[in-house]
Amino acid sequence: MTARTAIVVGADGQDGVLLSESLRARGDRVVPVGRRGTIDITRPDDVAGLVAGLRPDEVYLLAAVHHSAQDTVTDPVRLCHRSYAVNTFSAVHFLDAVERHSPATRVFYAASSHVFGVPGTPVQDEATPLRPTSIYGISKAAGLLHCRTYRARGVFASAGILYNHESPLRRPGFVSRKIVDAVVRIQRGDAGRLVLGSLSAGSDWGYAPDYVEAMRRILDLAEPDDFVVASGVRHTVGEFAAIAFEAAGLDWRDHVEEDAAVLTRPDVPLVGDASRLRAATGWRPSLGFADMVRTLLRAAGATLVAPAGRRD
Repeated sequence: MTARTAIVVGADGQDGVLLSESLRARGDRVVPVGRRGTIDITRPDDVAGLVAGLRPDEVYLLAAVHHSAQDTVTDPVRLCHRSYAVNTFSAVHFLDAVERHSPATRVFYAASSHVFGVPGTPVQDEATPLRPTSIYGISKAAGLLHCRTYRARGVFASAGILYNHESPLRRPGFVSRKIVDAVVRIQRGDAGRLVLGSLSAGSDWGYAPDYVEAMRRILDLAEPDDFVVASGVRHTVGEFAAIAFEAAGLDWRDHVEEDAAVLTRPDVPLVGDASRLRAATGWRPSLGFADMVRTLLRAAGATLVAPAGRRD
């Protein structure tokens, strides 16, 4: 089989790094596009030149501006402009370039559970109405709708509606990384306390390598479509902390403090139903929640004790 060529946009982020490694392991040629590259994804001429020159088999659109995990934003208008430029318009540039210059190319767009905003159902699937409430969710919903528009015009444009997913590559700013780093410091004696905004806040958490595997499987399907990628189970921040501290031989109650003043956003009960993805591709998560937490701790250098039980 001839090696495929894949453009990975957002190649220096968590998903981009993991996906690039996975594609290379499959024997594909990967063309990474990152923050410091020569291609500016917000410029349509740059994107058109890249696509026309390579005529890639696949394009993965993973780049995103997500303010909750980045530096504090003091100018909401600037955030809005940047979010649309990266989360929406760059997708339009690639979709348009594929339509014009490389119609055989398959495109994957990484949407987000935030497109559902505050949903009216406890579990969301592909038919759940889009009701985003943040600029991140709004710009991702717009990107998703553009994929559907180009798909109706014949472009192979699929989207994954991705719920929270973690790996050792997760950047600081995410609560998962905050908990893991604190456990390692406390275990080493470099810190004594961890302050969290809300222990009852919850999320549908999965293992990031499983989610990039879903991306690959989605593009391997005969027809393009949208798919929810999720574990289907909600866990709380308190559960995450309890499992992490227990895995390191510590009692979380001795070290964790709850302070609503550090909350960055309201808790929204997002839980995804990935039944269509499972049926279409055979995809299954390789790690449950507790094993994922232990994997993150091990990668961060924590010394783990034998698990006392399962919470998956």
